[in-house]
Amino acid sequence: MAISAGAHEDLALLRDAAREAGTIAMRYFGHNPQVWMKGGTSPVSEADHAVDAYLRETLLKARPDYGWLSEETADDHARLSARRTFVVDPIDGTRGFLDGLHSWCVSVAVVEDGRSLAGVLACPAKQETYWALPGEGAFLNGRRLQVRALADTVDIGGPKPLVDRIPESWQGRLRRIAYIPSLAYRLAMIANGKIDATFVKPNAHDWDIAAADLILAEAGGTLLDRTGKRPLYAGEVTNHGALAAGSGELLGVLAGVIAEADEG
Repeated sequence: MAISAGAHEDLALLRDAAREAGTIAMRYFGHNPQVWMKGGTSPVSEADHAVDAYLRETLLKARPDYGWLSEETADDHARLSARRTFVVDPIDGTRGFLDGLHSWCVSVAVVEDGRSLAGVLACPAKQETYWALPGEGAFLNGRRLQVRALADTVDIGGPKPLVDRIPESWQGRLRRIAYIPSLAYRLAMIANGKIDATFVKPNAHDWDIAAADLILAEAGGTLLDRTGKRPLYAGEVTNHGALAAGSGELLGVLAGVIAEADEG
């Protein structure tokens, strides 16, 4: 697969910015940052706002012609006229961040024509950085990633009602993982061979998954919607229905479950 013009430069920009953003977030981690509730149910902290402000200033200064889509910035549909768009979650897994869990990350991607051209997850509390370019592989701290082959027991994440709908012939092989608040990190765990698959409940947003989707794909996995297609990003609609992530035969089983659940 040919790399789009400027993709290597965009990846370098994302990696540098995500690293510094992670440093900013760590200044708040474990120090009881101020917290507000969005929509009455979703927490956002002063750490989220600080990271978002840094990334917005840094990335758009470097690429002023790119669009901007972030969880913590009011959406401006002027981005739809841009050829490329930054898709950003300043802290993916804010609940875990606030609870002192280490599995949160800064998620940044560049999207063109609905597809991620470069993606980075900086997870400073774990001292992990994931990145990928289309056709060039996915990496964790410089080590190339590959999804793991299925074993007799498979580790799976996601909402219990969906896991319960997996056919009985598979149920005896399933080992359900503990909840991971960061969806991006959960997808990275599949790419890193730590777990096998996960369901994603409806209403995930582009900023949750745009970077992790590319990392997973370059590690040999796939993220699918109920129609069996990969999601598109940075369009007018930025949220998604139920999704399934994994590889091989197990991914096919999960994709069948979300298709049937939607029909039901």
